[in-house]
Amino acid sequence: MSAKKSSAAALVLALAPLIAVSLPAGPAQAHGWVTAPASRQDQCFNGSVECGPIKWEPDAVEGPKGLKSCSGGNAQFADLDDDRKGWTVHSIAKSTQFTWQLTAQHSTTTWQYFVGSQKVAEFDQGGAQPPQFVRHHVNFGSIRGQQKVLAVWNIADTENAFYACIDVNIRG
Repeated sequence: MSAKKSSAAALVLALAPLIAVSLPAGPAQAHGWVTAPASRQDQCFNGSVECGPIKWEPDAVEGPKGLKSCSGGNAQFADLDDDRKGWTVHSIAKSTQFTWQLTAQHSTTTWQYFVGSQKVAEFDQGGAQPPQFVRHHVNFGSIRGQQKVLAVWNIADTENAFYACIDVNIRG
């Protein structure tokens, strides 16, 4: 090999790591959804509600942090935002356990639960990697009746979060 080609090859090899770390990061390789009480995507997954492509990827409702939509802003999962779809409404106590099933664990900052615009619970994971199943006891305080709970899993090292909506009737 000529000296010129050898120098060019060495330069490419030397720059490869720098180029690799400067490329934009892809979406988190972490996925999960609320399975108990059954979230909207869990109902799609188990076939109790007809929902389109979310049926095959209930763990993929990912979008930028800070959204308040069931679909995580994903047009392909817009069925999850449709409140008229016939979602099962779960009768729950004012303090209820929610279970997330994670198909790939990823470092986590917080888990949040909202009713409307009101945050009712937040659990700090401190950047740690969660187990395959994550359970939270959420106390709804004085909130009662039929509500839509938005559960949010905030990923530590990306700008994204995972979203799940659960339709509930909170008993006193």
